[in-house]
Amino acid sequence: MRAVLAVFRHELRRIFTVRPVFSVFILAAAIYAVFYPQPYLTEALRNVPIVVVDRDGTASSREMVRRLDATSDVSVALVLPDLPSAQRAVYERTVSGILLIPGNFERDLLHGRPSPVALYADASYFLIYQRIAGAVSAVARTLGAEVESARLVGAGVDPALAGAVVDPMPLTAVPLFNPQGGYASYLLPAAFILILQQLLLIGTGLLGTIPDPGPDPGPDPNQPKAGPLATVTGKYMAYLVPAALILPFYLIALPYLYGIPRLGSPATVLLFALPFVLAVCGLGLIASAVFRTPLAVQLATAAVGLPVFFLAGFSWPQESMPDAVRLVARLLPSTSAIDGLVRVAQLGAPLSEVAEPFLTLWALAGLYGAIAVALAARRGAPAPRPGQVDRRR
Repeated sequence: MRAVLAVFRHELRRIFTVRPVFSVFILAAAIYAVFYPQPYLTEALRNVPIVVVDRDGTASSREMVRRLDATSDVSVALVLPDLPSAQRAVYERTVSGILLIPGNFERDLLHGRPSPVALYADASYFLIYQRIAGAVSAVARTLGAEVESARLVGAGVDPALAGAVVDPMPLTAVPLFNPQGGYASYLLPAAFILILQQLLLIGTGLLGTIPDPGPDPGPDPNQPKAGPLATVTGKYMAYLVPAALILPFYLIALPYLYGIPRLGSPATVLLFALPFVLAVCGLGLIASAVFRTPLAVQLATAAVGLPVFFLAGFSWPQESMPDAVRLVARLLPSTSAIDGLVRVAQLGAPLSEVAEPFLTLWALAGLYGAIAVALAARRGAPAPRPGQVDRRR
């Protein structure tokens, strides 16, 4: 135990004295927390500007334009007389779409004939296209249903029956766990976990590759030499100290500050996060033993950042992954952590309902810890005698 505590004190001192490590664990964590969420804080795309070309000029066409402008998704920035003028506005990036209302729009509606409108939307940005198309479709359906219902009532049909004919299956959509229907509530909880994994992985990898600038002040000459298991255990204990600072900040404080829905208890969230931290720290110790230099650790972690993002399961659904890719994803702590922590923190699931990712993280923590101990034992093995082949390399 004395050897474990000695390793713990030594590694903890290095965390706060080695500048690159301190920058990763503390400064980078603060910078990511402030700047990364900023593009997503508006939650949903609102008031996308479009131009309307109204070739009918009737009360019905003006009513459609008014209702479209009243939606939260679209803003009618211009009403132009012809299509070439509207196209110039799109090319100049003044607007993102064109709604063309044809001539005889009102007359065809009143006669019960189809009166299609044309929508030209910028599909190079999927969210913009989705917002414009959704708003125009909703307004067109509503206005068409009202016109058809009024026509049926004028023909002597009961108003209640006329409403049921034009809208036989009214839909009420209730967005659970994301009431604003926003992008931040969907993305940020998973992104915070990826950021935590990257910070812990880089920090522990750098600690294992940056040479110690000097001995610990006041070393105990009678201190027993730490074996591989004691060394890894002491390092784990030291890594839990910065993790105890940044994990509650990222998983509890930041969702509160940014208004992300949160239903889980902080105790359950932190309990689930414990094996995640241990698994990532074990992976960091393995990376430091494999790559040997700080530059190699940084290049390797930077190179795997984007693949880890896609394997996490929220941009590329796990159900769509091939079995081999899904197996590789399960070997990454972030995959199970995102699955479990989002359900625990944002959806309010109890620990019993996330037993599979929770146990998977403990299994990864044990696996990577055992590999780290084996690598520490291999590194600490006595040097070969002269003439003996060194099989450690």
